[in-house]
Amino acid sequence: MAIESTHPSATAPAVTYDDVRNAAQRIAGRVERTPLHHSRPLSAATGADIWVKYENQHQTGAFKERGALNRLLQLTEQERKRGVIAASAGNHSQALAHHARTLGVPAVIVMPRGTPNVKVEQTRARGAEIVLEGDTFDDAYAHAMKLREQRNLVFVHPFNDAGVIAGQGTVAIEMLADMPDLDVLIVPIGGGGLVAGMAIAAKAIKPGIRIIGVEAAMYPSFQARERGEKVTTGGQTIAEGIAVKQIGELTYELAHALVDDIILIDEPTFESAIALYISAEKTVAEGAGAASLAAVLAAPEQFRGAKCGLVLSGGNIDTRLLASVLERSMVREGRIAMLRFVGDDRPGILSTVARIIGDAGGNILQVAHHRMKLDAPAKGVEFDIEIETRDSAHTAEVITALKAAGYDARRV
Repeated sequence: MAIESTHPSATAPAVTYDDVRNAAQRIAGRVERTPLHHSRPLSAATGADIWVKYENQHQTGAFKERGALNRLLQLTEQERKRGVIAASAGNHSQALAHHARTLGVPAVIVMPRGTPNVKVEQTRARGAEIVLEGDTFDDAYAHAMKLREQRNLVFVHPFNDAGVIAGQGTVAIEMLADMPDLDVLIVPIGGGGLVAGMAIAAKAIKPGIRIIGVEAAMYPSFQARERGEKVTTGGQTIAEGIAVKQIGELTYELAHALVDDIILIDEPTFESAIALYISAEKTVAEGAGAASLAAVLAAPEQFRGAKCGLVLSGGNIDTRLLASVLERSMVREGRIAMLRFVGDDRPGILSTVARIIGDAGGNILQVAHHRMKLDAPAKGVEFDIEIETRDSAHTAEVITALKAAGYDARRV
């Protein structure tokens, strides 16, 4: 995918701290000034001193509004009349559509044909013209560039744009204004716009602060670029908001000297972070939005005792996916378990087993019989019983009770 650069010269940086401060003034009162809250439960769970920046509280549910609005406010009057175009199936599309409508700027969003209908309709509802084209983001991007030329529109890149980067950097200004003693900012990295803008601002305000970037293990584009390695990306990640195959040229140029370390996150840790935000903070994070917390869970020794600023960058997660994540979390914690055993195929056995499980404090969620399994005798039946318990130790107690009654139950 070709990426446009907005770098003005070979010597001057495309984005400076003054640009971020100007962006903060420009967007003030037009986007939410999201809260930074200290989290006692997350601090207790991780051993770090956790402060969460709730970027999921924007009207469109993610930080992207900052950069999109800042870029729109920098358009000339003629450019506003011409309109803007973007290629995005995610938070950038909704942010750009929302603020373009408030400013009276026509907006066209090109999305791949496979984009979930709910995202298409949410973006259309915010006033944008939707064009579905191609099977991949790269296809949609290429078509957007063609439409830009044909219709004389202004292209607004989701990350590789100086105005967008400056807007995203306002997150750091707010965090350090609210809590100047932060030792480290932990920032998700996809295309790099958020980490570049935040690093520029944070290092200018507090040079000794550490900036830790977080990438999905399946999409380690920034880390690979840092190491001079050929990047290998791909796969279905729950953190699709940072599943970017190639870090932006401009964003990398601005950020690489300012980012102190990169942490790669696997899928189970993303899921654990999403579930922990729900249980500890009663707030919803999408996969990419949970990346900062996932980094603390993955490398607790790196953050123990430090005052950590976490960017909860977005909360736009499909409700069915969220339900699945929460149930899978209960399985990992041992609170939901599947028990298997072989019993006699006779009336009343299920009521007997249900009584044993109930007396032990377990709750039966579902039951399956398997009469044709050859592991069971001809007059027997294999049972799979899904139960809910307090934790793994409680599940072990239920298994012990079943075994004491003659049912050789085991977890599967």
